[in-house]
Amino acid sequence: MEPGLDSSKVSEMDFHSLNAMLNLYDANGKIQFDKDREAARQYFLQHVNQNMVFFHNFEERMRYLIDNEYYEKELLEQYPHEFVESLTDEAYKMKFRFPTFLGAFKFFTSYALKTFDGKRYLERFEDRVVMVALGLAQGDQELARGLMREIISGRFQPATPTFLNLGKAQRGELVSCFLLRIEDNMESISRGINSSLQLSKRGGGVALSLSNIRESGAPIKKIENQSSGIIPVMKLLEDSFSYANQLGARQGAGAVYLSAHHPDIMRFLDTKRENADEKIRIKTLSLGVVVPDITFELAKKGEDMYLFSPYDVEKVYGVPFGDISVSEKYHEMVDDARISKTKINARHFFQTIAELQFESGYPYIVFEDTVNRENPIKGRINMSNLCSEILQVNTPTTYNEDLSYKEIGKDISCNLGSMNIAMMMDGGDFGGSVDLAIRALTAVSDMSHISSVRSIEDGNDQSHAIGLGQMNLHGYLARERVHYGSEEGIDFTNIYFYTVLFHALKASNRLAIERGKTFGGFEDSKYASGEFFNKYTDQLWEPATPRVREMFAQAGVEIPTQEDWQALKASVMEHGIYNQNLQAVPPTGSISYINNSTSSIHPIASKIEIRKEGKLGRVYYPAPFLTNDNLEYYEDAYEIGPEKIIDTYAVATQHVDQGLSLTLFFKDTATTRDINRAQIYAWRKGIKTIYYIRLRQLALEGTDMEECVSCML
Repeated sequence: MEPGLDSSKVSEMDFHSLNAMLNLYDANGKIQFDKDREAARQYFLQHVNQNMVFFHNFEERMRYLIDNEYYEKELLEQYPHEFVESLTDEAYKMKFRFPTFLGAFKFFTSYALKTFDGKRYLERFEDRVVMVALGLAQGDQELARGLMREIISGRFQPATPTFLNLGKAQRGELVSCFLLRIEDNMESISRGINSSLQLSKRGGGVALSLSNIRESGAPIKKIENQSSGIIPVMKLLEDSFSYANQLGARQGAGAVYLSAHHPDIMRFLDTKRENADEKIRIKTLSLGVVVPDITFELAKKGEDMYLFSPYDVEKVYGVPFGDISVSEKYHEMVDDARISKTKINARHFFQTIAELQFESGYPYIVFEDTVNRENPIKGRINMSNLCSEILQVNTPTTYNEDLSYKEIGKDISCNLGSMNIAMMMDGGDFGGSVDLAIRALTAVSDMSHISSVRSIEDGNDQSHAIGLGQMNLHGYLARERVHYGSEEGIDFTNIYFYTVLFHALKASNRLAIERGKTFGGFEDSKYASGEFFNKYTDQLWEPATPRVREMFAQAGVEIPTQEDWQALKASVMEHGIYNQNLQAVPPTGSISYINNSTSSIHPIASKIEIRKEGKLGRVYYPAPFLTNDNLEYYEDAYEIGPEKIIDTYAVATQHVDQGLSLTLFFKDTATTRDINRAQIYAWRKGIKTIYYIRLRQLALEGTDMEECVSCML
């Protein structure tokens, strides 16, 4: 922040210059928040209104958009014309306004329907919301009206693919990202590469598990030293994502996950070293490591860790390496002479991870045993996605000699959207809002049919899995004069997520009753046995601090009781739930700006965020609800430090069936030892995954850092 310009000289400034005044104190040493609000107004006057296509009336506009194939005719035919017009009128009467310049800029740059030459706008925010609500409601007028109100009010925001594409005749998929597993055969490897191409060209980020592929030097058809291992597969995938660049709009986005006990693990990590040989260097793929409890235990004792040949493990156990619990079978595999193995020092392994995270932010980490202990679904979770919040069971696909399917396995798609915690706590019907959000995300799942990748299509059709996220935690806490990571902040996070879970399960149970259908495999789940509910029926969950009790009381949000949980448990055991998975908290990006939210549930990275937005250059974004009077509640993530962030995520994690995309922030004085300590602390606190590691010196130009382009919503 710099001192400077006389605010009396800004009346003739354009919107970009006004926005830049956020970076200049006024004559009294105050941040000029009013200049950003003026920038938003001027953006409409100077740019949006000048480039908006004019129509004389609603009927003329709709006829033009349908006849010229801008809007999807079949979608609109599900509703009477009069209803669509009345819904649009109601949306405009809600008087939505972008409170920040960046929010308005992001919407019109990234979401609003434009003419085919890209030069003029055909939608305002209200129009986009109406089309999304109509698309999600699939002909249900009451549901469409409810969804429109939720989105306009800011309580619920669909993910970018959904909000961008629904209702448009020329559109991409509604799904954020995909997860694929690859087996130890050429058919599966080639199919995985082809599937990545197909999914990437449709706008989705793709993560792949490589843990089952035999290591470098392993035998092929009993001939020793024949396998090239996983690095060539990674290079092929990287080239594939570069080629399938989504009509040139952006590079395809891919991630690969590998077990910590795979023999190629150190080669895998070396691909991200700054001085890596170009033959092995991986520039654009994201890397993730799947770490079981045994690895930490070996490091604690200062022992070596054995790495096991996936080829031999599958021969001995009859299942792929990724489906084995390494912690459970570790000593048995060490003692089994049939399994080839090598060893490395466990502490050196963790040191290497910390060094790489220090350099690049990678790899992501999945705490495998924590994830599977908390998994309510039969089967094993062995990977995550590009943003490390999707945690679902997968199963293998097998092939005939002619490459046709022998048995189609189950892969994963991410159907995402997020709720604004502040708006949820500002009144209204809390349970009703969660119910509408669950229905909206279920609609995305129901409408997604990606037939080019059958394992994705079949997996989605069986699971109806969704990921309801949350954002604006820091913004809400600061507005309420509660410090992030404080006793009250952690208490609120715990009870808020506890309450969301109850209503999410209740909504999915209601869907199962209405449709007479559950997700595939419900009968083998901890929901069906009732085991999942025990921790809620056997103990009392309520605020631990008077301040949080007051916050919920003032908002009129009722906290579920043990009796409420007992009734829900009985209903779920009798009728089931429709969605295999319900919650996942992604690292919300663009939707946070248009929704005026702090990203996800992590702290702000800066009070006034600086972004680089194409030709416009630097753009400034003030943290939501930030004023000159409450600055002390907006400590940034580097000041707060990793422990309080981990504590906050840990209490939320216990109520989320999938994961939460957790980024850890360190000051520029941090060492690799500090990163190691934070990883161990996260593992002990029950964290499921770690996304990026951020160091303050890297964050000075942080808006240019590579991000999860698909799941950052």
